[in-house]
Amino acid sequence: MTATAHPHRTSDYKPAVAWFAYLGSAWVFVLVALGAFTTSIGAGMAFLDWPLSNGSVNPAGWLTEIDKFAEHSHRLSASVMSAVTIILALVLWRTESRAWLRKLALLAVALVLFQALVGGLRVLLDHLHVAMVDTSVGRLFAMLHACLAQLFACTLIAIACSLSRGWITRTTPVSCGVRRAGAICCALIFCQLAIAAVMRHSFAGMAIPTFPASAPDGSWLPPAWNFRVGIHFAHRCMAAVLSVALVWFALKIWRDRAATLLLRCGAAVLVNLLALQVLLGAWIIWSQRSAAMTTGHVLVGAATLVTTFGLTWLAHRDVVEAHSVK
Repeated sequence: MTATAHPHRTSDYKPAVAWFAYLGSAWVFVLVALGAFTTSIGAGMAFLDWPLSNGSVNPAGWLTEIDKFAEHSHRLSASVMSAVTIILALVLWRTESRAWLRKLALLAVALVLFQALVGGLRVLLDHLHVAMVDTSVGRLFAMLHACLAQLFACTLIAIACSLSRGWITRTTPVSCGVRRAGAICCALIFCQLAIAAVMRHSFAGMAIPTFPASAPDGSWLPPAWNFRVGIHFAHRCMAAVLSVALVWFALKIWRDRAATLLLRCGAAVLVNLLALQVLLGAWIIWSQRSAAMTTGHVLVGAATLVTTFGLTWLAHRDVVEAHSVK
């Protein structure tokens, strides 16, 4: 399509559209927090039907019973998220001249709708058991649901960053090393979040009940192994790898003379999120899996991912724009 065919499409900074994207990105964290709390208290099956809850959009007891409140609030917040994403895509399709950004908005719509479907299948197929992995089909979909949530969050962050004034008005000529480090860290975090989703939905959060050691006698390796112990230990090992990788990424940004103040501040935020995430992970064990600590751990994990991804996306700004020019 040419600019003449669509005179309303521009790549200029649009404050109203940008702020709508920012608010949509912020709402993702409401959705993640409610989803994490629902899982933490075991309320994922508070209602056995979908998309309605006990056949209603206002089911009895959802404001007074904590399990019903958690699950129904998560469903309502997901509906809001779907509406926000669709509206944002429609606005961008009408006003945005960058074809790659319009396609990214359509990808966000596809992801949020697929995420809703996966969430529904988690409920509707929970009665089916998979003997090979000793879990239900519904829980397998719950694991996928958790991973898709992170991918969707990153997509919205990419859209929000691409609509910002800074993205449109200035270049970000950071080194290839910074971009490469960011991409590696994003891949590692996605891997960690996938491990965490399997661990959480396999009831393995307390499979190793001591921290930082893996046994009461101070041993670093668990004294006995099974699937739950293995996935829990893998989560701890990946956390150690990520601690090194994220600090490395932050140092790469700080040492790059071309890094903007935003990138440098974002790197500082990232290191602090990492420290908070490790502390929350430890406190989950020390508190015998407190729902508040577990929810906080999931929420900070999501914040760590989107911060890492946001920094990486900003670092790729010139590359993205260069490839979009025909």
